[in-house]
This record gives sequence, C-alpha cells and structure tokens, in this order.
Amino acid sequence: MSNFKKLSHVLYRCDYHIVWTPKYRFKVLSGLVKQLLDHDIVMLLEWQGCEKKELNIQIDHIHLVVSVPPKVSISKLMGILKGKTAIKIFKSYPQLKQKPYWGNHFWSRGYCVDTIGLDEEKIRKYVQYQEKQEKVEEQQKLDFGPL
Repeated sequence: MSNFKKLSHVLYRCDYHIVWTPKYRFKVLSGLVKQLLDHDIVMLLEWQGCEKKELNIQIDHIHLVVSVPPKVSISKLMGILKGKTAIKIFKSYPQLKQKPYWGNHFWSRGYCVDTIGLDEEKIRKYVQYQEKQEKVEEQQKLDFGPL
C-alpha cells in the first residue's frame, strides 16, 4: 500500500505514461527551449497537484511519467501543459512563431497516454486469493454457528 497516495476521501495510485510532440514533429526541443519546458512542466504539474516521476525531453517529443490525482482528468492536464507551455515558448522565442507552418500552434493536436499499474497476472492472483479467503471465512462462520 506504500505506492498509494491519499486525499481526504480517496486512496489512489493513478500513474500515466504520456507522450506528445511539437507540430510536424519538428526537432526544436533542445537547448534553452528544453530548459524552459523542463522547468515549466514540473511547475505546472505541481500546480495541478500531480507528481512527476520521470520526464524525458527528446529533440522531437516528450515522455512524461506522472502520478495524477483522481480529481484531475488527463485531458484537462494535457490542455494545461500544452497550452501554457506553447504560450510561454512563443513569448520567449518569437522567432519560432515567424515560420508560416506553425500557425500559432506549437504542439501537435494529439498525445498518447497509457496507464501504469499492477500487471494483469498479479491482479488475477489477488482476486482469486480474495475469493478463496472469503470462502474460508464463510466456512469458519458455519463451523462455529451463531454466536
């Protein structure tokens, strides 16, 4: 249970692997742009109550492993990350906006997201164990009769 986090009325572990790219997968995520993104992504995650587990900014895409509280949807989080960072990049580096193909959009429209959790075999064994344990407890109640 140590991997789980706690809010006032929920115990959770919602870990995601998210990948997204700049528009047309241009190779622009290096140098100062990379440093700006590294800082701003971490800041925005903290602002949303999320925990960065891994962040890898490649020259043409970003990998993020993040723990997200259940009250924050992935689509909302990605809207914030992509929207706020695009605005800041275009303000900090106006020369990027000069290219006609950017069209005021820094990031490509989509992203890839996958959950990170217990593997399926562990879950099946746990469920089977719970069923067996429940039957044992039922049998013990029958053996002892009404109290």
